[in-house]
Amino acid sequence: MSKGYPARCFSLVFAAATVSLALIASPLRAENAPPIKDVLDTYANIAEATYGDSFKAAQALKTSVDALIKAPSDETLAAARAAWIAARVPYMQTEAFRFGNPIVDDWEGRVNSWPLDEGLIDYVAEAYGSDNPENEFYAANVIANKSLKIAGKTVDTSKITPELIRDTLNEAGGVEANVASGYHAIEFLLWGQDLNGTEAGAGNRPATDYDLKACTGGNCDRRAAYLSTVTQMLVDDLDWMTKQWGAKGEARAFATHDEKVGLTAIFTGLGSLSYGELAGERMKLGLMIHDPEEEHDCFSDNTHASHYGDVVGIQNVYLAHYKRLDGSVVSGPSVSDLVKAKSAETDARVKAAIDKTLGKMTALVERAKTVEAYDQMIGLENTEGNAVVQTAIDALIAQAKEFERAIATLDLKDIKFEGSDSLDHPDKVDGPK
Repeated sequence: MSKGYPARCFSLVFAAATVSLALIASPLRAENAPPIKDVLDTYANIAEATYGDSFKAAQALKTSVDALIKAPSDETLAAARAAWIAARVPYMQTEAFRFGNPIVDDWEGRVNSWPLDEGLIDYVAEAYGSDNPENEFYAANVIANKSLKIAGKTVDTSKITPELIRDTLNEAGGVEANVASGYHAIEFLLWGQDLNGTEAGAGNRPATDYDLKACTGGNCDRRAAYLSTVTQMLVDDLDWMTKQWGAKGEARAFATHDEKVGLTAIFTGLGSLSYGELAGERMKLGLMIHDPEEEHDCFSDNTHASHYGDVVGIQNVYLAHYKRLDGSVVSGPSVSDLVKAKSAETDARVKAAIDKTLGKMTALVERAKTVEAYDQMIGLENTEGNAVVQTAIDALIAQAKEFERAIATLDLKDIKFEGSDSLDHPDKVDGPK
């Protein structure tokens, strides 16, 4: 899952001198293929555009959050929720840039860690429980408490600041489930807990949780401060990452300075997101144990859209084609072009596999819109819903195998995809199978 994987360290040898790739013959490139430098530049351009759109969407979310806090109502809450869902659309398409780019991997936990023990942040239902032997901050409720004991020391939490959230609360006590920032912290603050299990319905936090005159849930001023702060942190984090892919950014420099490093980053991201992360941790695990808490956007019931966005992002990277929020297109030479130049059959197989996965994800999205939410699909004894999820998983696994074929075609070495116990060692997964 997002925070369950440490950033992979690649032992790659960097060139000591800069040599124009156009002047040397590359074993990775056929004669009729575009220059690898151009492919890597396009890859970085698409990353910059996708993160840039995510930044703009987060700014729109902040505007809606500010309106909710200023004038809490059913209408302003609904608008903030809609802005959160809209903000997920471009961001999920950035996830294909994970796993192969260390700068992204080191940063990603700040914006998309999950699942989270929401009791760290705010009030929860009695059924949630008040303690967890594995997490002393399981129900710390920082919004209700102006001080907390962390590592035996009393910490002043009277002011909700980015430093408090990032440096003190996030992964407090070394527990990864203590997620204090990012999309899912905001999601919880907008929707509240989803207490419906595998029955219909998402979280149902009332707008009055932000109403200083008719406050529900207590501490409405601190809840508003937390929501405002954590949303601005998201905006700032996305702004920073967009710049890392700009002309002088470190992420662009890493991905474009050497042809093997760049292509390794691309295919590690494509394969790892397809296999270990999406097929495994985000889908197969929840399906195996039939646990609605294992769905990605668990408070909003937006998981189907997020899964679909990941596959669109994979297609964007392989084909080097991204349609921006304003309708413009960023495109150019692609890894598809490189593969096709060496083996048209392999390229056709990869594209067919991506198309099939998109088809299965589209069916999942349609079911979520017309029949039942994703958390219901993975419920115990829901044979039809389980099958829809499983077919999408199967397509992702097959897609990853086709990426392996493309890697072999380009004669790239030592590329390993992230795995998942749910796929590789299902006997190690606790819960009903």
